[in-house]
Amino acid sequence: MVFEKVKNIIVDQLDVDAEKVTMESNVTEDLGADSLDVVDLIMSIEEEFDMEIDDEAVEGMKTVGDIVAFIENNNK
Repeated sequence: MVFEKVKNIIVDQLDVDAEKVTMESNVTEDLGADSLDVVDLIMSIEEEFDMEIDDEAVEGMKTVGDIVAFIENNNK
């Protein structure tokens, strides 16, 4: 499942408790990611799902749910 993979990447990279990572979690406000963390996260997600995410799409991703929705809608 896409959410579980994204959640695992976030837990590993941001060193947060898995319980804190929900579809509604804001990556920066709730999970404490700074801009460098976001870049690292996106790179890991691109590698995990074998896709490219352009900068414009990244700007629209505020929550874990936004990331999951993007992957589900663009990873064909």
